[in-house]
Amino acid sequence: MGNKKDTAHQKLQGRIGRVLAVCIAALLVLGAVGCGADPEQVTVDFSKTVPVARPSPHTGGADVLRGAVAAMISPRETFIHYRQLLDYLARKAGKDLEFVQRKTYEEINELLGKGEIDLAFICSGPYASKKDRYGFVPLAVPEVQGSTSYQAYLIVNRNSPCQKLQDLKGQTFAFTDPDSNTGRLVPTFWLAELHQRPETFFRQITYTYSHDNSILAVARGLVAAAAVDGLIWEYYQATNPVFTSKTRIIKKSDLYGIPPLVVSRHLPPAERKQLEKTLLTMHEDPEGKQILAGLLIDRFLPLKEEWYEPIRSMHRRVSHLKESPHAPQP
Repeated sequence: MGNKKDTAHQKLQGRIGRVLAVCIAALLVLGAVGCGADPEQVTVDFSKTVPVARPSPHTGGADVLRGAVAAMISPRETFIHYRQLLDYLARKAGKDLEFVQRKTYEEINELLGKGEIDLAFICSGPYASKKDRYGFVPLAVPEVQGSTSYQAYLIVNRNSPCQKLQDLKGQTFAFTDPDSNTGRLVPTFWLAELHQRPETFFRQITYTYSHDNSILAVARGLVAAAAVDGLIWEYYQATNPVFTSKTRIIKKSDLYGIPPLVVSRHLPPAERKQLEKTLLTMHEDPEGKQILAGLLIDRFLPLKEEWYEPIRSMHRRVSHLKESPHAPQP
C-alpha cells in the first residue's frame, strides 16, 4: 500500500514539477533593459525553456475531435479557457475531444497541414501568409465587442520614459513568436517604415512564445518593450489587471482580422459544415453563450478574406528583409 501511495505521489510531484519548470525557465536572468536604465538590471531569455512531454500521437478513431490552440496565451490560460470551447464543439459533434498543445505557431500549422489535428485557433499572420501552404480551411472568426478586428499594442513599463517607438533604439525587445502578426510582423513593419530592422535597431530580441509572457516581462521591467495582441492585453486588463496595469501603451497598429478558427483540409466537408453550424449558432445556446462570455467573445461569424489583406500587404513590404539572426533555430 505504501509503495502505491509513494508512486501516486511521485507522479503528482512530477506533473507539478514540469509545470513549475516551465515557469522557472521563463525567469532565467541574462541582461540589462530599459530606456536609460541601469545596466545592472536584468532581462529574461524566454527562448531557454524546459521541454515538456507532448501528448502521444493520435491513433485514429472517428469518434475523436483533435483540437488545438496556437500559443497566443500561456499554456495554463489556453487550457482553461479554450478547452471548454473545443470540448463543446466535440460534444455537439458526438465526439470526444483530444486537446493538443504546442509551444510554437509553426508546430500547430504543421499538424494541421498533415491532418494530425482537425481544427485549431491560429494566428492571423500564418493564416494570411501560409494559408495555401498548409491548406487552412476557414471555419469562423470570433466577434469581440462588436468587431472582428484587432490591433497590435506597443507597450512599455508604466514607469518608462519611452514615449514612441524611436525611443526604444538600442534597448531590449520581446517578440512573441516568429510567425506572430501582432507580436513580430507589425513591429517589424513599423521599423521598415523608419528604414530600420529589428536586429540592428534593438540591442537584444527575446522570443516569449505567448502574449501574456511578453506583458509579464514588460510589467516586471525584464525587457524594455514588447508588441502584443491588443485583445489579450484588453482581456487581462478587464479580468486580472495585475500586470497590464504596470504597462503603458505607446502605439497601436491599424486594424487586422482577428485570429480565426480553421480546420484541416483533410477533415471531411460534412464534418466541417457541422462544426461551422455549431459555431455560428453557439451564442444562441445558453451553455455556448456562457462559454463565449468567459472568453469575452460575442459570437462567431463567417470569415471574410479582405479582413486579412492588410497583413498580406505588410508581408510583401518586409519580404525583402533578411531573417533576423535572433530568430530561434529550428
